[in-house]
Amino acid sequence: MTLTVDEFAASVGHYQREGVDAVQRGHIRHIDNLSRRLPNDWSGMGSRSNGQDDFASLRYQLAYAAIALALAHRYRLPAAPGVFKGTFDRLIQKMILPEVWMYWRNTSTGQAVFNAHIPMESEWDPVRRDNIMYSAYVQVMTLLFAYLFDDDRYSVPGSISFRHWAFSWGGEEKRFDYDQNSLNELIYWKMVESGYVGVACEPNCVFQICNQLPLLGFRLHDFLSGGQRAAEVERGYRKAWDDFGRLDTEGRYNLLLLEDSQQMLTNDATEVWGDAWAGTVLNMLNRDLVREHYPEQIRRLLVDGPDGTLSIRPLTSTPLLGHDLFEDHGDFGWAAAWAAEVGDTSTRDRLLRFADARLAPTWVDGGLFYPRSDDSTDEDGYHRLVDPLTGNSLLALARLDVPDGLWGLYHLPREPHSATAPAVVEVDRSIDVARAFVDDEGDLQTTIGTAAAKPAASARIGRLPAEGRWSLERDGLVVARGRSERADSSDPDVAYVGGELIVTPRSPEERYVLHVD
Repeated sequence: MTLTVDEFAASVGHYQREGVDAVQRGHIRHIDNLSRRLPNDWSGMGSRSNGQDDFASLRYQLAYAAIALALAHRYRLPAAPGVFKGTFDRLIQKMILPEVWMYWRNTSTGQAVFNAHIPMESEWDPVRRDNIMYSAYVQVMTLLFAYLFDDDRYSVPGSISFRHWAFSWGGEEKRFDYDQNSLNELIYWKMVESGYVGVACEPNCVFQICNQLPLLGFRLHDFLSGGQRAAEVERGYRKAWDDFGRLDTEGRYNLLLLEDSQQMLTNDATEVWGDAWAGTVLNMLNRDLVREHYPEQIRRLLVDGPDGTLSIRPLTSTPLLGHDLFEDHGDFGWAAAWAAEVGDTSTRDRLLRFADARLAPTWVDGGLFYPRSDDSTDEDGYHRLVDPLTGNSLLALARLDVPDGLWGLYHLPREPHSATAPAVVEVDRSIDVARAFVDDEGDLQTTIGTAAAKPAASARIGRLPAEGRWSLERDGLVVARGRSERADSSDPDVAYVGGELIVTPRSPEERYVLHVD
């Protein structure tokens, strides 16, 4: 079952040649649409819980939307950074808004079921103590930005700044400045101090799921810096969790460790998200373990849907301390993402067909999403709940991922020439890019189109060779030639400006090939 890095790398070419279809482009466009909303316009992103307390909160939506884009760029459109970079940066800027992390001011005090006995002071800094359920996602998003786009803007001191000030309360401005290196360093030492078992989410609660993400962060940082910390932390983390046990006696993934008592708590057998989310992210470092237990775990969670589709068991509320606790966990989305990551494409596709038939797929401004629904079941008794994490991010991730895609992010270093090879470096908002990769001959293969209603939209093809000849074909006809800093084109829809080619497609799909001699 063991997969080698070379075997995985060889399989990626298929997805590059295939590119992204209209539905996958719809998910990418929807995430871009969300990223462009004005600060604190969270339309369509609100979950049922108050105060960013549940697992469909803004931090998870933004993080897994960014991870979905990272998977799509890395494996499906590797030569189209212009499609993803601006969106990714805007997601990071939203991630550090106070509305996303202000919950920590209250959560840090404890006063919950598993930490009420531990006196804690309120903490404004959202990454200094515990809260790996937020800090690790900021760590990974900023490091992914550098890894994918060869852009070190988040390595500048103070480039990750958590700031809050209100006129009516709060006194002086709260401001906590970090960068991708200092944040990575902080989380690393917290991991070391824990004995490598992990950093708490809420005080006293070390969740197995959330501590997979900082390990990816350490690995990305090593790719960028040449360090070896990921290997050190991985060894310690594996030993710690092997000692405690990753699974309970029923074969479900253990949920969390209580720091003070060293007691391990298990997942609720009535829920879907625990095994599905854990299985998805655990695949990064524990692929064989995940594959071993996946068939039995997923079997317990799924039900047959109509017309050959698959769904999940309808969910019920969980009574807790006299309250009816019914939160958003991303259950359906995590089931689909899990199947996609482990390569169970039949299950993934049947779940997605169910979503398309019964979860109200919606297209707005060229983007595809599944709108929130708080109903547990539909009129036929099938699962109907759609939380915003599922509708905005996880079904996108399920469609854009490739088998072992997260595993590949952890294990594959950056391609040697990814930052210098020809690429689609910028696109107007209405441009669609269906294919973009550099083939074995070093030629850029790309398919670009635009909506008929906006014929003036353009894309920039950059990183042209500084020396040697090149030519650009559109649908099999040469439309431009160049050498060094000179280029000739008689086609009005192709211009050479500042060392880049600006192409203006006139139809929904035009194939361009940049030949490099």
